[in-house]
Amino acid sequence: MVRERAAARTHIVAPPEVAERVALAPAPGEAPLPAPNAAALLRRNGTDPVFAPRPALRFGERIWTHGEAYAEMARYAALFLDRLDPTRPPHVAVLLDNTPEYVFCLGGAALAGAAIVGLNHTRRDEHLLADIGYTDVQLLVTEPRHQELLAPVAGDLALPGGLLVSERFADGDDPPRTMGEPLDDALKRWAPGTGDPGLEPDVETLWVLLFTSGTSSAPKAVRCTQRRLLTTGNRMTMVLDVGPDDVGYLAMPLFHSNSLMVGLAPALVAGASVGLARRFSASRFLDDVRHYGATWFNYTGKPLAYLLATPEKPDDARNPLRLAYGNEGSPHVVEAVAARFGVAVVDVFGSTEGGIALDRSGGVPRGSVGKLRQGIKVVDPDGKERPRAVFDTEGRLVNAEECVGEMVNVEGVGPFEGYYRNDEAMARTTRNGWYWSGDLGYVDDHDWVYFAGRTSDWLRVDGENFPAAPIEAIVARHPDVILASVYGVPDVDSGDQVMAALVLREGARFDPVAFAGWVDGQSDLSPKWRPRYVRLCEALPTTATNKVLVRTLVHQKFRLDRVGGDPVIVRGRGEDRYRAFGPGEQSALHDAFVESGRVQAWDL
Repeated sequence: MVRERAAARTHIVAPPEVAERVALAPAPGEAPLPAPNAAALLRRNGTDPVFAPRPALRFGERIWTHGEAYAEMARYAALFLDRLDPTRPPHVAVLLDNTPEYVFCLGGAALAGAAIVGLNHTRRDEHLLADIGYTDVQLLVTEPRHQELLAPVAGDLALPGGLLVSERFADGDDPPRTMGEPLDDALKRWAPGTGDPGLEPDVETLWVLLFTSGTSSAPKAVRCTQRRLLTTGNRMTMVLDVGPDDVGYLAMPLFHSNSLMVGLAPALVAGASVGLARRFSASRFLDDVRHYGATWFNYTGKPLAYLLATPEKPDDARNPLRLAYGNEGSPHVVEAVAARFGVAVVDVFGSTEGGIALDRSGGVPRGSVGKLRQGIKVVDPDGKERPRAVFDTEGRLVNAEECVGEMVNVEGVGPFEGYYRNDEAMARTTRNGWYWSGDLGYVDDHDWVYFAGRTSDWLRVDGENFPAAPIEAIVARHPDVILASVYGVPDVDSGDQVMAALVLREGARFDPVAFAGWVDGQSDLSPKWRPRYVRLCEALPTTATNKVLVRTLVHQKFRLDRVGGDPVIVRGRGEDRYRAFGPGEQSALHDAFVESGRVQAWDL
């Protein structure tokens, strides 16, 4: 049912009762278990007369009750146990959009004591192949629209359990199946309502592997046991105040921790339902929300800004939403979304690992991601605590070089359960017995923390983390490029944008239109990896050992007063070419940073 907000409430970012719930909820990892294991929770939802007839899953015009969803999950559990070699890790890769198939796979894995490996469909070629091999995948489930991603590496795939292609939710834009086996044929042995093996997996059983970032040879996958998702789901049920009548809207990809832990997990714990969108679309957002009757939605990165970019309508606040929960929304965007759509917005700091928890109580200042909890510090690479931030009379940060450091948890790793098969990354992240987040921040005199981006080796675009090295390798293939350095520069709303500094071969003439076409033609360059800004340099700043000084490039970014006369070009979202980035555009961009509340990122 659509409810219209009173005008007096439309400017509230988070009402006091919401802030209190967030403040009083257990820290990540401290919430109690809602069931002995995930299998028991799904069986409760699917067989209890209170929950079984209630809606659980909505996709387009179709609705599955908890009983019907459980029946599907049981068939998948039987399929997985039939296909998986018990002497090897029971890992099933999923390369799907947000379809019911994804949820059925997750549930089937829980019932079978198996683990789902969520593959990122923006990965390409050898990077995607490495993700599959590194995580010991035995069986892969995909859909026709993603076959083209697998085609270049199909000959190198080692999948003893097979490749299954689901055509059940294909639409008119999908190609026909050209590889693997039809998933429907593989499931025919088990009629709906049969197949549950009746297992009681240990709550420490691995349930999901979530990729955060990685190079082509060593990606990182975070281990998430049934315990981790159950406790997080229970905590988020409290924070979001989710009950059986609530409906979550899941448009963020299910291979990302945000959708699993803020969307699906609390719905399972509460016996609520979720409405799925294949992928986020700002233009379809309100129609979907109203169609599903969604009362909360999760986000990460830029979705809030995309919503504000849609044409404003007088009935935007006529929707059933009461709460949005996510991270990386700039203060300006969070406030504008709350006002326009009449929804409480809770924007927090978060990471897939979950090792850093900040306090959101006490009236969070504009732009802060929370207050330091016991054990959380901002330190230099040697572990020494950074001095507090100093601001000038206009509120600009003036001691960035001294105060910005990495956020760490000196009391341990919190709910973080480790990386899968990556001892090097594990040692780096947990050195000294601390949890090193890889996230930069600074702290004011009242212990409020402000996010300052990622460490220099990593970029975070639209809520996704990835390293610069693979992008550099691709850009360096251009016939006129002799040296390339890729790094993150601040985005107006949140996170980073990709910037590349290039040194061209002598006598080469840079053509911005042709370069854009060449970039678009690189099949292994993920769309989010494409450089937004390009700087043309005579030489890159280097150390005495000829290592590029990335920190210097990051500091200089696209600012014409810092790049020493080097030409800078830019390519806006949706544009098919690069163009000169001049003083007028720089001035407008600076004003946008001021308006969004991120002027500190401009000054860093």
